[in-house]
Amino acid sequence: MEPKSRPYQLIELTPERRVWLNILNLPRLTLPMYGLLEVDVTVPRQFIAGHKARTGESLSFTGYLTRCVARAVEEHKAVQAYRKGQRQLVQFEQVDVGLMIERQIGEKRVLTGYVIRDASHKTYREIHEEIRLAQVTRVDPSEEMPRWFLAAMLLPWPFSRLVKGVFGWVTRHDPTLAASMSGTVGITAVGMFGQGHSGWGFEQTRHSLALVVGSTAWKPAIVAGRIEPREILNLTVIFDHNVVDGAPAARFTKRLVELIESGYELDTIESPRVSAAQASGQAPPAADGRGI
Repeated sequence: MEPKSRPYQLIELTPERRVWLNILNLPRLTLPMYGLLEVDVTVPRQFIAGHKARTGESLSFTGYLTRCVARAVEEHKAVQAYRKGQRQLVQFEQVDVGLMIERQIGEKRVLTGYVIRDASHKTYREIHEEIRLAQVTRVDPSEEMPRWFLAAMLLPWPFSRLVKGVFGWVTRHDPTLAASMSGTVGITAVGMFGQGHSGWGFEQTRHSLALVVGSTAWKPAIVAGRIEPREILNLTVIFDHNVVDGAPAARFTKRLVELIESGYELDTIESPRVSAAQASGQAPPAADGRGI
């Protein structure tokens, strides 16, 4: 007779993971509108690979996408508006891009949120160096979010459900609170898990505008009337239809693709400088330019 249960082990969720799971489950009424894009990233990917061959420095591809998104949002700010109650919208002037970065917290490396503040007024070099520094800097979780919020997110049920309901009501009436902690737009990079295969990612997001960076793969494309192999990125763009209609969403998307495919601002990249992390003897984690 076969045993009723199979061997298994229990693994405790870290407090940091529990916080983010509760954040993802915070109530927010959104009407997601998805765009599945194929973006030719041959120019920026070749530049990043060439830069690494010349200098040994691995430039952040997510940092490059962050710069392009910030510039496109700066030109089309309606995409980062949020509902305030039933009759108003809050349209943010500053573009803050929320990312997920693996960071050192205590003795562990955990996936946490990080916000590139005022990203539209930072260069690609500045964004890249900020990401690399964040990856190697030890942080206290309370530096990223208020202590009261972290404590509230770790309350046991049913108190946690009550807190999430209250917080959801508050953010619907004052979206500036959530934006101050998670940014006005969001980027999630999952492409490193599907290299060489075509695939788009989806997520549940609290942002009015979010990008899910999927896989990249070489595909035939027509360039100047010729068929050439090109590196194609599968990119998912998510809008909140509560605040953005099809026409402005299409204009934003068109501009975003133009910036990414053109290699926007790559010609301004300087030679690698000694960063604070390198000066302190901490080396950034190895990267090949895909994903973070």
